[in-house]
Amino acid sequence: MVVTGRAGVLAGLGVLFVALVMPSWSGIGLVVAVVLLVCLLDLLLAGSPRRLQLSREGDNAVRLGEQAVVTMLVANPGRRVRGLLRDAWPPSAGVQDPPHKLDLPTGERRRLVTRLIPTRRGDRQAYRVTIRSIGPLGFAGRQGSHRVPWTVRALPPFNSRKHLPSRLARLRELDGRTALLVRGQGTEFDSLRDYVPGDDVRSIDWRATARRSSVVLRTWRPERDRQVAIVIDSGRMSAGRVGDAPRLDHAMDAALLLAALATRAGDRVSLLACDSAVRADVRRPAPEDVLPSFVNALANVDAELVQTDFRVVVSQVLERLRQRSLVVLLTGLEPAVIEESMLPVIGPLLRRHVVVLASVADPRLAEMESAKADLIEVYGAASAARSRLDRERVTAILSRAGVTVVDENPDHIAPALADTYLALKKAGRL
Repeated sequence: MVVTGRAGVLAGLGVLFVALVMPSWSGIGLVVAVVLLVCLLDLLLAGSPRRLQLSREGDNAVRLGEQAVVTMLVANPGRRVRGLLRDAWPPSAGVQDPPHKLDLPTGERRRLVTRLIPTRRGDRQAYRVTIRSIGPLGFAGRQGSHRVPWTVRALPPFNSRKHLPSRLARLRELDGRTALLVRGQGTEFDSLRDYVPGDDVRSIDWRATARRSSVVLRTWRPERDRQVAIVIDSGRMSAGRVGDAPRLDHAMDAALLLAALATRAGDRVSLLACDSAVRADVRRPAPEDVLPSFVNALANVDAELVQTDFRVVVSQVLERLRQRSLVVLLTGLEPAVIEESMLPVIGPLLRRHVVVLASVADPRLAEMESAKADLIEVYGAASAARSRLDRERVTAILSRAGVTVVDENPDHIAPALADTYLALKKAGRL
């Protein structure tokens, strides 16, 4: 028997009184009275769960899929408490531990550890702590709850960081910080050096050559201090699952890799998540704060089941960027949406900036197109082929308009977008 508060004690006393005054059931009433008396005594001897003092410490943030540890400090100023303690969190917090067994003498404290592995991004808040204190005889007990606030933020996992070292090596080659025959490419003058067979003769500096007895070559490096605006579409197209995660999560992963690479290249990076309204906005953070500010801003961004208003997207980007910049738009490559909503309004953006559209393709379409074992699969293959042709047609339209399109599977979208950025740096288009 478990009761809560004084109302439970009064109810037990009432039942005991009725059992004692039952003249016709004297034998049964006596047995019931004895049982109730033992339970009531056990209940009165149980420690009070409401007198316990609770506080928390531990992790406030963790990457999605990794483990967070939250420690609860339980102090007992009253009678000894034996029983169970349940630390309640929402299911998506991924609590790994069962209810804690509690044996807390008077004046002592205990540390109880709760391990969490969140299954969704965003803030996960503790609900309440419920304590069941069992009496010394084990027949009855008390139960009470405490509010002990705590929040664990599940951050984007950044799985694509494994591609960062190889892209940084390419960036160093591009920037001229490794030994190559051609030291750096770009449009900003870097230095003069002696000609080496195999160098591009178009880079020979004839005036410097005339002043010296050897052929002198100009070297170039990619431009620095350029603006890169990463725009993530958080509308309904980003809600569809591709592989084991929504399109939005794959887009965030690609955005984080590009932000890390562009920051190391000396460019200024900003972030905008938008559909019909702005969901996240990070403007020109300090280089050392780029990734922390991005992951914190994106942690609570979820796909909204609304159609993205590209007029809002374009106006927000134009408002933020005053000089020529690289605008990377992470959205779906859906023909109807692109032709009806994006193309009519993207003109001002193309006239002032370099625009890259990155889309996460569904690898199941390729699998469906190659499977033709029966009639149902043949129809599925025809539908997949139609979808592929429509995406290729829209890609061609965007390319003619001046948009660089990156359409890759979830495993390749992040490195492909990073390669596109490096190619634009090498070509001097930024």
